[in-house]
Amino acid sequence: MLFSDPKTLAIVILTGTVPAFLWLVFWLREDKENPEPKGLLALVFIMGAASVWLVLPIQKIIQGLSLPHTWELIAWAGTEEVIKLITVWLIVSSTEEADEPTDWPIYLITVALGFAALENILFLVRPFSVGETAVALLTGQLRFLGSTLLHTVASGIIGISMGLSFYMSGAKKTLYVIIGIFVAIALHSMFNFFIIQGEGGQILKALSFLWVATIIVFLLFEKLRRMDLSDK
Repeated sequence: MLFSDPKTLAIVILTGTVPAFLWLVFWLREDKENPEPKGLLALVFIMGAASVWLVLPIQKIIQGLSLPHTWELIAWAGTEEVIKLITVWLIVSSTEEADEPTDWPIYLITVALGFAALENILFLVRPFSVGETAVALLTGQLRFLGSTLLHTVASGIIGISMGLSFYMSGAKKTLYVIIGIFVAIALHSMFNFFIIQGEGGQILKALSFLWVATIIVFLLFEKLRRMDLSDK
């Protein structure tokens, strides 16, 4: 059994969390001018992982509704993105730390990577538990390129929308956030759709599209950094 073997369990945890930590280090370096409190970031990351246990039963209920496949994928993606957003909002909005446009994408990306870390571990449990080490390691690498990055970009899009509307108020601010949520859900759903197709060409197309979205998020983050500096 996997959980009776501490060494194997440690490998599963490392394989699942290292991709998330690598992406987290990358994005936190982008916010090095005025970094967020490490304790708060750690809490957001941990609660992002914990939110997986809230998402799973909701997705199980959705599966039981017998929705058309496309709508089921959209509902699943929507559940994940909304729960991650709510998690960040409940933790961060009660503090005074989100005081710059770049802060919201940093917190949204952090919660997403916490979510992805535990999701990766759960996906790796089965292949490791039956001795399929090569399959598990390949799965870990693909999730670094795919699912982990997907969570980062999707939640990053919502954070970017909150950052772009940072100095706005009322309906315009709400509209930006709603658009960000819809774009994130659409990206998440399309990626899942192509991956489930299981064909090499479709998977490559999904990964290529995801990397393009990553570049766009990075460029928009740079715009938010300029907004940070202009306010000083």
